[in-house]
Amino acid sequence: MLQLRPNCECCDRDLAGDCAEAYICTYECTFCESCAHDALKGKCPNCGGELLRRPRRPAGKLAKDPASTIRVLKPQGCGNRVA
Repeated sequence: MLQLRPNCECCDRDLAGDCAEAYICTYECTFCESCAHDALKGKCPNCGGELLRRPRRPAGKLAKDPASTIRVLKPQGCGNRVA
């Protein structure tokens, strides 16, 4: 099951479990739509993998299986990317 991390690793924007503007790589690194497209150009700064829209968990399922509350933040923001 996806963790559904609660924030963008670059800008720390809140991303709820049912947010349509969250993007992830295969390691579940999580970014907002703006950072994923504009700053990162669709490429994860941690692993170099492709960033895709994160699936949304329906509200009823979020109640049973809530999103993670553990925030991950890159101190340097989106500036340092994997080439």
